[in-house]
Amino acid sequence: MIQFGSSPPGDQANQWRYQLDSFVEEHQNALAALAWGLLQEWDNHQDAIGIDLQPQPHFVRCSRQAIEELNKKVNRQIQEILGVLDGYNPQEEVVMIAIAKGQLKLIHFKPDPFPPVCFEEVSKTLEELIQTLEELMAQKIVILTDS
Repeated sequence: MIQFGSSPPGDQANQWRYQLDSFVEEHQNALAALAWGLLQEWDNHQDAIGIDLQPQPHFVRCSRQAIEELNKKVNRQIQEILGVLDGYNPQEEVVMIAIAKGQLKLIHFKPDPFPPVCFEEVSKTLEELIQTLEELMAQKIVILTDS
């Protein structure tokens, strides 16, 4: 996890990371299907799928250019994320970037079966899959607000 800012967060404030890990574990094949479907739909295959967790969890498209600009702004602290994006094989792996409260979390896994097969097996359109996954994330992942 990469955090931007001065004060280290407590366990309560970072609970979303554990909730997200659990969500990804439970829904690997659906996320793999979504990743493959979106990459086939997009013109630029260097873009990444993001999960913006605020105000409610939703998927976003992260352009390669935006990730590179952010990397420059944070003194190259997310260079590793760019390396993973450069080196992963979308036919076998899934890479997503979660965004919450000034923090980034890299999601990287190799589903069984591979993403193209997951996509073939899903019985929903991309829009339906996005809606279902966003609803499930909203139920599972809670971001505590600062009080």
